[in-house]
Amino acid sequence: MKRIHAAEREQFEKLFRQEGIDRLEDRLVVLDAFLLNEEHVTPEDLETYINSMGYSFTREFVAETLELMCHFGFAQKNRFKNGVQHYEHKHLGQHHDHMICTKCGDIVEFENRQLEELQQRIAQDYDFYMLQHQMEIYGICARCQTERDKTMPLVLAKPGEQLVIKKLIGGNESRVRLMSMGLRVGDTIEILTNSGKGQMVVVADNQRYVLGRGLSQKIIVELVGSETG
Repeated sequence: MKRIHAAEREQFEKLFRQEGIDRLEDRLVVLDAFLLNEEHVTPEDLETYINSMGYSFTREFVAETLELMCHFGFAQKNRFKNGVQHYEHKHLGQHHDHMICTKCGDIVEFENRQLEELQQRIAQDYDFYMLQHQMEIYGICARCQTERDKTMPLVLAKPGEQLVIKKLIGGNESRVRLMSMGLRVGDTIEILTNSGKGQMVVVADNQRYVLGRGLSQKIIVELVGSETG
């Protein structure tokens, strides 16, 4: 890895000198810090890391350098579902995809040759010439699964999760409201949308249901597959 980084640094310096990019030595500091991390970073992350090393670079300078690194093929940027732009090292001749935890935000890189071959075959089946692709899998990482309560108010559930309605709190009124909508204790539901504020949408038996946050807080659910019996 050190050999790869040394080669990248040499190419970076050569190209930036050739193109007359200003503040080359400072930009080399940004590159070194970026390559040392080998993570998905935001300009804010990298600025904090660099300045902890004793430098005093502005966020604008760090962000500008990252954009230049993307332009010259040393980095690539991804805007995952949370909308925050992350930058990662662009390894020549390599491709990987991402798994993103919707709870803690961790990003896991993975490679799978069978998946790559399947995507190529699918493109060929549709007579489509694939130039590039990116797969993002959203879910909950192993650590967050361990830390998370299996039983919780519906309002805390994440889009894509499948749950079983276990009970209602708040008296008979909540039960009547839920039954009038067509949902009952024991039903299996899937979360379609939950932005963390306002209404949420769930589906059961191919029917969509819109629930206010007040009622969603009173519906206790359990993740499918974690029933305690």
